[in-house]
Amino acid sequence: MASSSQSSYEDEFSQRATKKTVDVTTYSREETESWNDLEVVPSYANNYEWEYHQPIVSVKEPIQWYFTGFGQRVKNYLISLFPFLQWIYRYNLTWLYGDLIAGITVGIVVVPQGMSYAKIAGLPVQYGLYSSFIGVMLYCFFATSKDVSIGPVAVMSAETYEITHRVLKNVPGLTDADLPVIAGVLSLLCGGITLGLGVLRLGFLLEYIPMPAVMGFMTGSAFTIAVGQVPALMGINKLFNTKDASYLVVINTLKHLHQSNYNACFGILCLFVLYAMKFGFGYLEKRDKRRKWLWFYLGTLRAAFVIIFSTLISWGVYRIYGVTEISMIKTVPRGLGDVGIHTVDPKIASALGSELPIATVVLVLEHIAISKSFGRINEYRINPNQELIAIGVSNCVGHFFQAYPNTGSFSRTALKSKCGVRTPLAGMFTGICVLIAIYALTDAFYYISNAALSAIIIHAVGDLIASYKSTLKFYKVAPIECLIFLVDVILCVFVTLEAGIYFSVAASLVNLLLKQTFPLGEFLGKVQFQRHVVDTPAEPEESTEPKELPKYLSGPVKAARTLKSKFKRGKKHQNTEDEENDDVQSFDGVVVASGPGEPEKQATRPIVFDETDTKVKWWPLTMDNINPDIKVVPPPPGILVYRFRESLTYQNVAWQTDRIVEYVRKHTKRNMDYEALSHKKLGDRPWNDNGPRKWKAPDVEDNRPILRAIVFDMSCSPNVDLTACQTLWDCHQELTKYACVPVEFHFAGVLSEWTRRALIYGGFGGDRHTRPEHTDRLVETAAVKEKQTDLESQLSPEQSFSSQQAETRLPSIINRSSYDEKSSVAFAPLVDTNQCYFHFDIPDLVYKGI
Repeated sequence: MASSSQSSYEDEFSQRATKKTVDVTTYSREETESWNDLEVVPSYANNYEWEYHQPIVSVKEPIQWYFTGFGQRVKNYLISLFPFLQWIYRYNLTWLYGDLIAGITVGIVVVPQGMSYAKIAGLPVQYGLYSSFIGVMLYCFFATSKDVSIGPVAVMSAETYEITHRVLKNVPGLTDADLPVIAGVLSLLCGGITLGLGVLRLGFLLEYIPMPAVMGFMTGSAFTIAVGQVPALMGINKLFNTKDASYLVVINTLKHLHQSNYNACFGILCLFVLYAMKFGFGYLEKRDKRRKWLWFYLGTLRAAFVIIFSTLISWGVYRIYGVTEISMIKTVPRGLGDVGIHTVDPKIASALGSELPIATVVLVLEHIAISKSFGRINEYRINPNQELIAIGVSNCVGHFFQAYPNTGSFSRTALKSKCGVRTPLAGMFTGICVLIAIYALTDAFYYISNAALSAIIIHAVGDLIASYKSTLKFYKVAPIECLIFLVDVILCVFVTLEAGIYFSVAASLVNLLLKQTFPLGEFLGKVQFQRHVVDTPAEPEESTEPKELPKYLSGPVKAARTLKSKFKRGKKHQNTEDEENDDVQSFDGVVVASGPGEPEKQATRPIVFDETDTKVKWWPLTMDNINPDIKVVPPPPGILVYRFRESLTYQNVAWQTDRIVEYVRKHTKRNMDYEALSHKKLGDRPWNDNGPRKWKAPDVEDNRPILRAIVFDMSCSPNVDLTACQTLWDCHQELTKYACVPVEFHFAGVLSEWTRRALIYGGFGGDRHTRPEHTDRLVETAAVKEKQTDLESQLSPEQSFSSQQAETRLPSIINRSSYDEKSSVAFAPLVDTNQCYFHFDIPDLVYKGI
């Protein structure tokens, strides 16, 4: 490495920090011949471009791009607000058949569910029906998911109950009759916020709410809802407050269990029938493939069957005895009597202000998670921002129909998907079914048992509770997030639902910030590895049964056999000697034999190391996640290679540079001998130098090297901010003073042009005119892509480079191993040659001290 004076070094870097343009000098052939010692002179000398200057990106470029075609982007944005315009003109009878079946099936299911969920929200059952039809009918015009069924859901209904009753308590003059009004205003405000987020394309904010928060809240809410419905199932719900904390409800239920009445017969019997039909028809669906769809639809409509038969029994008992102890819904208004423009009371809106964040989060979380999940299952992508618009419009318009907040339902979405829905228009048929129920079946609703509705609720929310298998998987994948999930559930059960979701979101954000603030960067070493081919003995002819392998080999052997079959299909043109060894497996650094006998001995047989086919990988010196017996070669003395694992930003750059300085002080020494240190005056020593009062010659010679350069791997650091640049510069100055020689900072794998710009203007990168005392330089090159002919330029990219052309064109480039003056192949530098401290990859020549 270069060694110049401290003053010249500081002058050089001050010039580098302020220099914005660099002159390009053309090197002669005589000068390039001096690079032979670097072993980088290619065989295509006449076709080689030694110079490349990459301009620094400017702020003007993105601004120009933003305003270029601005009108067309506005037009595309307006069209994207109505996704149904992109498919409605292609609607056909096949789609109609699938949508009709799915829409009617969901409509039959949503009627009893809507009435049940209205009970959870503390509202009369007709408001559940209002919410059930308006959402699905509007959703189809704005949706990007064909599967999602929007409407009342258990979790949002429970949250609506909590919010409306808190407002009822805090605003004087309100009574229980005003609860539907409060719920309608809540729907309007939440819909307005969600609509605004979608229109402004702020849906990415939802990504900050992770899966543990969603799963924990849903599990805690589902358990709370189920526990709260048990008293109504047993007919003892009027003996105590069923909206207390879940543990209090469980205690009170057990205390009053002996006071259960005839409602328990209805409730327990309905719950038993629901689960019996679910598992029974599910079993028949798997065993009887010929009648698969029959058993599927019978199992799907189990809630409707239970409601119908329980209502018939309740009607018969009431008709015979006149007065009955069975709790029933009683009168349900016919039609849409509450439709109209409703004035918003400012007091109610003001009281709801503090409740809107949690209500909006609950409203959109489940919907976005469901829509993304079913989009992946059915191979299409949704637009989260457009889904927010769909939810917002549905809830805003639902306010005029006296609907309370509604969102996507997991159970109805799964049912809709399995029924073979083809487009979002299926929601129209679901809404028509609900409207028919509102106008034609309200007299029959009078006799519906409340215990039967409670059984339907318990059965519906049971699927929302995470199983122990899911919890165990959370623990295995991410223990910290599993802890957040468990605490979230506990808070929902023992405190409130709001406490659970606030904690989970806050804890998840803190966990994210801690990971970004304290990233685990590492110092790297060099690992040389090969891909080995191992001969596999043939199977004995008399053996027809496959040999049973150990569990730790079953997966690799299966993968090896698959790889072997593909490998053999591509080797038909090989010679006879290769065909004799076609039973092979190939792995990266792993040797596995798939033949019979003793797998352990075959897997550990010695392998000859061939240096002619060696590949290089930079790996942490701590040897994380590899075989500890593997040799990791550190860089040569005085050179360090460090990889950042996160973007260099203001919250983590100090942590990483402090670790670098600490490592350097521990593993390198100053460029000062004992005599220079011993002649220091006591007053010249810094106050924090805790060495002896008088310097003594060390008993053991210090063999630590002197720091010369640090190579930073920037492949995992896409962004660098102002604080990071300044902190890196301060770190550079500190290490230079410590080493007492110029220390070079090299950067490899800079992916972002804005990161490159920040580093250059931050004083890094260097150029060949100011490089300290270096007469040679390393130039990384690659083959230049071929120029298109006139015919190829008129073709599309797919036509101009087909698979057949690839087979004939690529070998012509690869196989040219000798210099051909007539060859059209040329080489060019990979990165800017003026910035000699920027590299395409970590240079292997660092081991030669270059």
